[in-house]
Parts: sequence; structure tokens; C-alpha cells
Amino acid sequence: MNPPPSTPQFPALDSRRNALKVALQKKPRHPLMRLTSRFFATHLCIMRKRIIRSSAILASSLASLAPHSHAEGPEASKYTKRLRESALAPTDMALPKSTGVTDPPPAPGADRYPWKNSIVTTTFWIGEKPTKNNPTPNHVSSWDMHWAENFGGTDDPDKGNRANYMPASFVPQQNPFYVALPYNDLERGGHKAEAAQVIPWFKQAFKGAGKTVLKGRWLAIRFRGKVCYAQWEDCGPFRTDHWQYVFGNERPKPNLNRGAGLDVSPAVRDFLGMADTDVTDWKFVEFEEIPSGPWATHGDNNTFVMNQRRLNTEVVSTKKSLTPLP
Repeated sequence: MNPPPSTPQFPALDSRRNALKVALQKKPRHPLMRLTSRFFATHLCIMRKRIIRSSAILASSLASLAPHSHAEGPEASKYTKRLRESALAPTDMALPKSTGVTDPPPAPGADRYPWKNSIVTTTFWIGEKPTKNNPTPNHVSSWDMHWAENFGGTDDPDKGNRANYMPASFVPQQNPFYVALPYNDLERGGHKAEAAQVIPWFKQAFKGAGKTVLKGRWLAIRFRGKVCYAQWEDCGPFRTDHWQYVFGNERPKPNLNRGAGLDVSPAVRDFLGMADTDVTDWKFVEFEEIPSGPWATHGDNNTFVMNQRRLNTEVVSTKKSLTPLP
């Protein structure tokens, strides 16, 4: 005998649940819910494609690192080498060249003022009288109307009347090591038009209109391996306008003294052991490059002497300031 069919304990509740389930199945979803579902489906598809592509690239890279056949060995080796060099190569990042606010001034190079070689060189002297080959008297200079007087007399070139590179009859009041070059930076109370452009130290030495920036400048003169130092104190020989030679690359112009391009004092002549007319090399030098020598001992215009006097004055002033009061 079959058991009787089970009857629901709560027939009303079950019928309501079934009706609600049917209603939910028939009721359309809200449009926003449909849009959200579509967005996530599309995004999920895009992400799936990206993952597949990345996996393919990774697989290809891993395959390239795997050992190749013998036939592909050389090409693989080249490619591996290029990859290694590329990885080790430095970047193009520009590093600062200076860590300071401004770069320090460059140190003077060995060829900042190059040697002018094989220049015919003649001897001249303060107080020299006019001659056929030198019509200009040397009791004045281009920059000193009382040159001989300020020097203390005539700088006698006769070797028998000289001692220690100086006249034997008096102690010179200016440096006996001096030269002349064929350029003057002044004219009509001012500087020549080209002076500021052609003179390398013009801006540093400029002290006002009508004041030369050339007088007292130091030169090195070389003769047969020996070097002497002297100050530029006059203009010549013969010319005062040849800046292309003095500061440029031209050779001296022809003149009555075999095309001479440099005049030197008897002291320079005697120190170098050259003849009254000879061939030398010369160049400009910075004062800091000049060693001590007979050119550093005499003269109110001598940079060495002026620096020593300034130092002595400072020492005396310091001692006075340190002297205890009674």
C-alpha cells in the first residue's frame, strides 16, 4: 500500500514564494544594470586579449634566450653581444661640469701666447741719439715724455761701461730689462679703434681713456735655448701700428734694419749673449709665470719691486699695530 502524498505544511507561504520567483523572472532588469554588465564584459574581454598578447611576447623572449641550433649560433651570438653592449652602454645624461656657482677661470695654457719665431732683433737704449737707421731719439718713449730722466740717465750700451746688466755709472730707477714692439694702443688722447678687440688683456688692464694697457707688459725672449724676461716700455722698431704682427700671425714689415720686429735693451742683449742685431723668438707671458732673475731687482716700474715694496709696507703696518702701548 503506497503512502499518501505529502501535503505542504504551509500551503499559503509556498504559493507566495513561487509567485515571487515567477515575477522576478518575468520582470525586466533596470537599464543601468544592463549597461554595467555590458561594460564589465567588454573590459574583461580586453584584459583577456592583453594577457594573451603579453604571454606571447614573453614566450618569444624566452625562446630567444634558449640555445639555438648550430646553424643559428653565429647570429645568436652577435645578437646576444649587442644586447649586452646595449645594456652596459652609458646613458646620455649630461652631468654638470662644475659644482660651484660659476666655473673657475681657466689656467693659462702653454700656448696662450705662442712664440713668434725667428724675429730679427736689434738693440736700442734709453737716451740713444738719432742715427741713419734709427731716426727717432730715445730720450722719450711713446708713453713717457721724460723717459731718460726717469731712468736716471743714458743706458750706455758699451759693455765696458756696464756691470751686472746695468750702467756702471748709476743705479737705474727703472727696470733695465725693457723692449719695444711696433704697436701703440693710444692716439689723440684715446685708444685706437681696434685696441679693445686685438689686445688680449685690454678689459683687465683698462684704467680709463688715454691710459695705455701695454706699458710694462712682460715678454719672454729666447735665444739659443736661453730665456730672458723684460717689460714692454716703448714702440718700434719704425712702426707703431702693426697689431697684426704683435697680436696676430703676420711677420714684421720690411724696414731699414733687415725687417726687425723687436728692439731689446742692452741688459737683454748681454743676458742672452746675442749680438747687437740678431735673431730671437719672443712671446707674451703672465707675471705669475716669470721666475726670479736679474730682471726682478731694479726699477720703480718693475712689478717685482712694486710687489716687494707693498709687502714690506704691509709688514711694517702689521708690526706697528701689534706694538703694545706704553
